[in-house]
Amino acid sequence: MHPGHARTALLTWLQARKHGGRIVMRIEDIDRPRVVPGSADEICRDHEWLGLDWDEGPQFQSSHDDSYERALARLQGAGLVYPCSCSRQEIADIASAPHGDEGPRYPGTCRNGATNPERAPALRFRFDGPSPGFKDVLCGPFPEGSAGGDFVLRRADGTWAYQLAVVVDDAEAGITEVVRGADLLSSTPRQIALYRALGYPVPGFAHVGLVVDREGARLSTRHGATSIASLRGAGRSAEDLIGELAFSLGLTKTAAPIRAHELISSFDMSKISHSPFTWDAKG
Repeated sequence: MHPGHARTALLTWLQARKHGGRIVMRIEDIDRPRVVPGSADEICRDHEWLGLDWDEGPQFQSSHDDSYERALARLQGAGLVYPCSCSRQEIADIASAPHGDEGPRYPGTCRNGATNPERAPALRFRFDGPSPGFKDVLCGPFPEGSAGGDFVLRRADGTWAYQLAVVVDDAEAGITEVVRGADLLSSTPRQIALYRALGYPVPGFAHVGLVVDREGARLSTRHGATSIASLRGAGRSAEDLIGELAFSLGLTKTAAPIRAHELISSFDMSKISHSPFTWDAKG
């Protein structure tokens, strides 16, 4: 867990606690070869140390295969899924393929049959336009038709894609509000299309600005020096970090130390800054 995760977790926690909601702790571990042993326990410890408790879970995506299989079968039954044998490099090499925020949009090469049937295929969703528009609580309107391209539901190696997994998990957990980083804003139309195709209610969305380093690069788990655990080990207090994160969100006038529960009474999602926040690892 790094400060970007903690900033989003704080916002989620305050929204739920202010309005009597319930927080679901979900561990997104579907890409199993990349899972670091013990990381889920550390994430939970970091939340507890910051004073950010939860009401349900932790739930592990790696235990939800049956739910994903059922959802995939429903989409297949509706004629919305097809096998695709294209590699990422082949898609990238198609000069005419339009690019979106997540790279080149898939041009539909395998829509009428796999072009390389000898390969193990991925499974794609037929994402016919225009893509859904929606109003984000923090970022405002996201226009219809802004996303496109058939997207993967299950990779060729059998790994479930994020898009399908989170939609099924949200629906089965009864999620009504999704709070997450702004890097996932452009994924939302795809997920809305899946909610609708599966007959699920569509939750509300709030995409909070990212935490970046001094060079403007998004913080990620590879930034070991800025993990919550390393900051705690260096002597920073939970109140220090909550104060800095609250200030970055526009919740306080200074970055003075404060406990999370002290922010509940004055919390107002509509006043949250959605701008990126620069984290100084030496601060």
